[in-house]
Amino acid sequence: MSATLPPPRLLPSGDSAVTVEFSRTIDDDANQRVLALDKALAASPIDAITESVPTYRSLLVHYDPGKIGFDALGEKLLALASQPLPPATKARRWRIPVAYGGEHGIDLEDVAKALNTTPDDIVARHVAGDYKVAMIGFTPGWSYLSGLDKSLQMSRRQNPRLLTPAGTISIGGIQAGIQCLAAPSGWHLLGRTPVRTYQLHRNPTFLTEPGDRVTFFAIDHKTFEEQDRAAEAGEIIAEQVVA
Repeated sequence: MSATLPPPRLLPSGDSAVTVEFSRTIDDDANQRVLALDKALAASPIDAITESVPTYRSLLVHYDPGKIGFDALGEKLLALASQPLPPATKARRWRIPVAYGGEHGIDLEDVAKALNTTPDDIVARHVAGDYKVAMIGFTPGWSYLSGLDKSLQMSRRQNPRLLTPAGTISIGGIQAGIQCLAAPSGWHLLGRTPVRTYQLHRNPTFLTEPGDRVTFFAIDHKTFEEQDRAAEAGEIIAEQVVA
């Protein structure tokens, strides 16, 4: 167990799920432990478990209470969680195109003003980042990214929008994000990507997974329109980087 983290807590989540909580705050070390436990369960399945859902700081484990009790399952989960972290492996890496500013990034200029800089500088800082997909949630394909540069970290909007476009690339607090579907949001909209991180009838349905690495690069708005049509037809668009 990492010296910086206390032992995980087991929290009942209804009568057929348990949350294994590694931290009460967003923490990269905790997220590493979450993903390690999720992989350990995949490698050594427990028959009663029906699904596991990784988040930034905890793993939600759904199980059949007719096959195993809370206490017995908790012992198994804590034993797996106490194992040393496995050796680091090369993560999948994605390069994702973004059309910044204008109608696609309506908050870019306001973010630049709030941070006392220029829109071009905000874009430069954003594309320079090396991000990790910490979790998928809220709506299908919504990728929460850790690794946002401290110079871009700022409070979320005081008045969330009831609807923001599909493909929005945004920042909020200490996080960056890729929003796949149109949805409410209180984050700051920097741009849009034609990439669909979720597309129901495409193979794969979900593009990014927790643990993947992501970088962004800027495209003009004409290229966005062309790639958006291609993505709608099922093309991946995002570039998978081969090490």
